[in-house]
Amino acid sequence: MKRYLVIALLIMSSNLFAQKKVIDKVVAVVGDNIILQSEVEQQYAQYILQGTKPDPNIKCYIMQSMLSQKLLTKQAAIDSIVVEDGDVDNEVERRMRTMITRAGGEQRLEEFLGRPVILYKDEIRPDIREQLVAQKMQAKITEKVEVTPLDVRRFYQAIPKDSLPVYNTEVEVGEIVIYPKLTKEEKETYKDKLEALRLRIKNGDSFATLARLYSQDPGSARDGGELPFFDRNTMAKEFTAWAFKLKPGELSPVFETEFGFHFLEVLERRGENVRARHILIVPDSPPAALERARVEIDSIYQKVVAKKMDFSAAASLYSGNNDTKYNGGMILNYESSNRTTYIPTDKLDPSIFLVVDTMKVGSYSKPDVFTDNRGKKGYRFLYLKTKIPPHTANLEQDFPKIKEAAYEEKTSKVVSDWFEKRRKSTYIRIDKDFNNCDILKDWIKDTAVSANNE
Repeated sequence: MKRYLVIALLIMSSNLFAQKKVIDKVVAVVGDNIILQSEVEQQYAQYILQGTKPDPNIKCYIMQSMLSQKLLTKQAAIDSIVVEDGDVDNEVERRMRTMITRAGGEQRLEEFLGRPVILYKDEIRPDIREQLVAQKMQAKITEKVEVTPLDVRRFYQAIPKDSLPVYNTEVEVGEIVIYPKLTKEEKETYKDKLEALRLRIKNGDSFATLARLYSQDPGSARDGGELPFFDRNTMAKEFTAWAFKLKPGELSPVFETEFGFHFLEVLERRGENVRARHILIVPDSPPAALERARVEIDSIYQKVVAKKMDFSAAASLYSGNNDTKYNGGMILNYESSNRTTYIPTDKLDPSIFLVVDTMKVGSYSKPDVFTDNRGKKGYRFLYLKTKIPPHTANLEQDFPKIKEAAYEEKTSKVVSDWFEKRRKSTYIRIDKDFNNCDILKDWIKDTAVSANNE
């Protein structure tokens, strides 16, 4: 299959770990842009540091990705495609957090890089911006791709019968979740704890130090509570309200969101994007609050089982899980691009699988206590709506999955055709060191064509 790895490799971190000594040279030219040997080596170093075995052939794929990126950004400049500074900042921060984790801490990363992290961020920003522009350009190339039911049927019929995929057991599962609701008195304990920390910061204590010591947000605590730039649609509404109300350097009061109790400090504003840091305290569930949750969910369960209330209506009205309540309580398959409700059993949360594995279709599990992926306790009961046994792919049962595959193939062809056309009309020169790369044969062949057209 002739398919470009541009999406995966553009997302892969580039220029992340610097080589201490590299004898540089130009290994490729694409129009007015060049690719240096050091850039290829730096991406290869990142490949090695991911824990994979050294494989020099990977440099062929890296080169293909970089050539593709240069062609995309060249066209993006013509089409006036840009990315916002906030988007670049977010990606820089995300990658740096990953690097720090892999290196075993910021200090060890700086030792490896041979310079401060803050300086390295500035060095990688241009390349990250180029990658984001290339992704945006590729999205524009494929934005009008669509598949009709006839396309799906033709795609399916073209697959040899002995090559049709076999799907494992799939289920549709719904849930209704009730989290403990604290009384005003129970909440005061957590508010007072946060208020004491807030006053310490106002009196001169380090926000970053207190965040590392006390914040219960695992994603930001180790970074001193700092969050990447976000817009008005990213965070919980209460968090957003304070972040966009305050000026840089101002502290919010203690406030509550669905995640717990916070206060925040705004660090920087860039248009409609804000960078802030916060401290989060997640309240425990005292026995009295858990008991109130048990009584509440038991009442809902009895109404649903007795068919006095429809499951989806009950989920929409009462469930405390915002990821499912607005979908009638149904759990979505987030690994599927079309967000289907059909989930292979091997992809289910193990705690859910253990319950639904012995259930009959159309039945409900009894309410039981559970702990979610944020460590928050609550009660839930499950609904097994559908169970499809293992089977060979067919249009009747698997139309959404087959449609997704047909769309991917059509998208791949559109991208491949675009690159083939641009290669022939763009001056491209590739160093002879890459002549043995099978994946670059079309590029090298078209290099001769484009050179003759110059």
